[in-house]
Amino acid sequence: MAAKERDFEGKIEAAKKIMERLMDPDIPLQESVKLYKEGMELLKEAGKILEEAKLEVETIEKGEIDSEEVPV
Repeated sequence: MAAKERDFEGKIEAAKKIMERLMDPDIPLQESVKLYKEGMELLKEAGKILEEAKLEVETIEKGEIDSEEVPV
């Protein structure tokens, strides 16, 4: 599965696994840099998903507040 196709939880889990691999003292420098970039991209994508969810929740809450203010 491509990194962009993962859901929020999948991206966080993949980033955790990368972090665990980066803790290996025997990992070559070039591989650690590659893994670091991959992990940062996953966290960036997860952050975007989280921000979109936050905006969606705020929109829903605003809609509920607006509908409560209108007398029936």
